[in-house]
Amino acid sequence: MAKAPERVTIALDDETAKLFREMRENLGISQSELMREALKFYSRHKALFDAADEEKIYAYSDLLAVGEHIIIDIDHWILFLSFIDTHPEKEKFWEMHRKVSEAHAEEFRQKNHKPETVLRRLELCNLFKLSKTSDADFTLLLGYDIPKKFVMTEIEDIFSKMGVKVDIKEDFSKLRIRILPDRKSTRLNSSHRIRS
Repeated sequence: MAKAPERVTIALDDETAKLFREMRENLGISQSELMREALKFYSRHKALFDAADEEKIYAYSDLLAVGEHIIIDIDHWILFLSFIDTHPEKEKFWEMHRKVSEAHAEEFRQKNHKPETVLRRLELCNLFKLSKTSDADFTLLLGYDIPKKFVMTEIEDIFSKMGVKVDIKEDFSKLRIRILPDRKSTRLNSSHRIRS
């Protein structure tokens, strides 16, 4: 004879109760089934919740949920960039890349994002690992030298369109960014720009 299920009574605040009802209705399952699935999910992914901060989990969810971002293997990413660098019409790619970066800048500007928030958002895309040395100084650790032009072009164009003045210096497999106080226009040290 099967053992009777264990019954548990829980109390939910208004916000959680509303979320519970919405999830139950959207999934079309019973209260008990929703609780069982939620507990199983948490149990299977507990290491993820323990290792990552809540803000990053929400940000990744936001990036992936609407289908505007993808997850790609780093080897494929390097392969694409290497191919583009040798393609006879590579300037068309860089022109389109700048247009996409400008669109991102418009989105960041509409949301009134600060420069650090923009860098942290791009870090979530795994373009680099961000290290903050002061309120105005950041190091972008790229891991590889090949993506440097892609990342630098994107950051230059985003900050330029946002009206954020920055100075970018190159090191091997890293970029050093200083956010300058004058936000009226972007001034880049042209001796540090990467040329095709």
